Amino acid sequence: MSHGEGEGALVLEAQEMLAAGQSDEEVFAALAARTGNWGVCVLAVCLALGVPRTDAEARLRDVEPFFSDFAVGEEENLAYVLRFGHVFIVDRVLGEHEERIRDLLGTAAGARGGYPAGLLAWFRTGELTKIFLYFAKTRFQDGRGSPPDFWAAMTAAGELLTSQDRPDHEEVTAGLERCRTQAAAISAK
Repeated sequence: MSHGEGEGALVLEAQEMLAAGQSDEEVFAALAARTGNWGVCVLAVCLALGVPRTDAEARLRDVEPFFSDFAVGEEENLAYVLRFGHVFIVDRVLGEHEERIRDLLGTAAGARGGYPAGLLAWFRTGELTKIFLYFAKTRFQDGRGSPPDFWAAMTAAGELLTSQDRPDHEEVTAGLERCRTQAAAISAK
């Protein structure tokens, strides 16, 4: 897919803007407003973030149909939609240990009856501790989900998280204790 000579310069500019602390949403909006070439700007921001070209091009193809819903001057609104569509997410490659934790958290999500769509980004970026701590606060109501399966998966995930030296060890340990307490309460019923 060729987008002309300006793509390389836009990628470099996007990298500079990101390095200066601007969000991916802000960078896209600024570049798109200035150039008017929204597709190239989506691609430039993705590439500047480190998204592989083939993935960036696939994401662009997925969102191009939405461009017709916006007019010149609405670049910030489009950037907002792109952010919530996870267009600028950089998928993290996990090691074997982290993959096991992610799988357990996925099992917990299923046993919980799902999770808010916003957590999808945390799964994709490998924010496993954030997911664990969020789920550790779960309260089951109305007979939804499978509490025994949920707390078993959460306990296993917490044990794996605490098996490594981490700056948030105390918080994760507290979450693990809550999971163990909930699992024990359910098995006592």
